[in-house]
Amino acid sequence: MKKIKVLLVDDHPLIREGIKNSMMDQESIQVIGEAQNGEEALSFLSENYVDVVLMDINMSSKGGLATTKEIVGSYPKVGVIILTMHNEVSIIQEALKAGALGYLLKTTNSRELKKAITEVANEGTYFSSEVSEKIMNQLIKRKLERESNNPIKLTKRETEILKLISEEFNNHEIAEKLFISQRTVDTHRRNLIQKLQAKNTAGLVRFALKNKIIEV
Repeated sequence: MKKIKVLLVDDHPLIREGIKNSMMDQESIQVIGEAQNGEEALSFLSENYVDVVLMDINMSSKGGLATTKEIVGSYPKVGVIILTMHNEVSIIQEALKAGALGYLLKTTNSRELKKAITEVANEGTYFSSEVSEKIMNQLIKRKLERESNNPIKLTKRETEILKLISEEFNNHEIAEKLFISQRTVDTHRRNLIQKLQAKNTAGLVRFALKNKIIEV
């Protein structure tokens, strides 16, 4: 069985030792090198092939994010997993921008660490549940912000028809009030339902109330 070759990059010897010990009984994973900063990691990679780099972020010389970016640029077949105590959304985002394929907190157990290494070595990605939740929450937040910053815009005619629909006028009555055909009103009603993603007339009324097109 071909072993997954791993490089540990962390400026704390005790942490590196702990990771190595946790991998001792893993037949499919072999820690072949250690580095205490980004410069040592890049030097090691220039002479040795590895499948996965376990990368800390804060180090005394050349931090993990900058090093990750260099590794991804120079050694595209090497997968980088960030292993850190930081779980702030901004740092997670920076790690993803740098090209990291995995992100784990140092509170993880050896089983999850092995799973992450295996996934990334096989050209996949792996993020701990805490990190995945933060990423999803941030995506949802951005989506809501975009929606609030880009409200649905109605034409003058659509607004007129929506107002009359909300006031319980039927298509025939609306057509007479606006001097247009009933077929045109029906087309506008269908377009409004699609545009506003409403299921029925009640949904149109709720939109009209929410956006103050009509008042209670």
